[in-house]
Amino acid sequence: MTEPERSAPQTGPRIRLGTRNSPLAMAQAYETRARLCAAHGWSEDEVELVPVLASGDKVLDRPLSEIGGKALWTKELDQWLGEGRIDIAVHSAKDVETIRPDAFHFPAFLPRADRRDSLVGAASIAAIPEGAVVGTSAPRRAAQLLNLRPDCKVVTFRGNVATRLKKLADGEADVTFLAAAGLERLEQSDVGTPLGSDEWIPAAAQGVIAIECRADDAATTALLAVIDHATTRAELEAERALLAELGGTCHSPVAVLCELESGTLHMRAALFSPDGAERIEGSASFAPDDHTAVEVLAADLLARAPESIAAHFRAAG
Repeated sequence: MTEPERSAPQTGPRIRLGTRNSPLAMAQAYETRARLCAAHGWSEDEVELVPVLASGDKVLDRPLSEIGGKALWTKELDQWLGEGRIDIAVHSAKDVETIRPDAFHFPAFLPRADRRDSLVGAASIAAIPEGAVVGTSAPRRAAQLLNLRPDCKVVTFRGNVATRLKKLADGEADVTFLAAAGLERLEQSDVGTPLGSDEWIPAAAQGVIAIECRADDAATTALLAVIDHATTRAELEAERALLAELGGTCHSPVAVLCELESGTLHMRAALFSPDGAERIEGSASFAPDDHTAVEVLAADLLARAPESIAAHFRAAG
């Protein structure tokens, strides 16, 4: 009997993980690496972190919607992934365009962290001082805030968490919003006050780490599938389906809350005019594998939307 052939020793990383190089993006990359290594019994040096400077991190003095939208967070990683310089790309799912290139897909979404927005500088929306200056570059946050507090003034506020907190400390605004999940991952949860969903609806895909690879890379796809979180995937795919049906872009003030409970997805969505003066809302409940109700909800919202809202969306197709 011949001796079994020994496999060659591992040389170099098994996976090259591409990430933006902001502190939050790196924290998300560390979490992804830890979950991959735990699932497959690897040492950390078998997942190489490859930081990439994204265009969205270079221009901080203008709203994202004015300089290219969400693609500014993904285009460098897309290029490196397409060229085979990295094997996977790790994203904040909220920052990924609704329509992605066919060459890529998402084999894994990590378990969703806190999906809420945190208010920094006041204990609640009602506690924001009269006429306060609110710093945000997110159309959803700006419109939702103005809908509840039309007395406030919104100013452009961009940059990573530390940058925005410094701007706040320097008096460029009285209050701002940060994702609770981001603060949690940076171990700064004490910085803000999470806003309850009864009053404040978060962004689609907020709190989710999305892991992307080339669609034709079956080996990497199989390695990532092991760490995919089914509940998060069900919620996220429904939320992204709604955005696609609405034709939402980075300019579109839309808030979505979708939660899986006892095998049923419950979705609540609100559309706003950019100035917050108009708001329409709707809800639906459906099975995770049936997005027909999402299409119906989107059509209903668009049908009821006044022109001040509808102008910032388009019917799918």
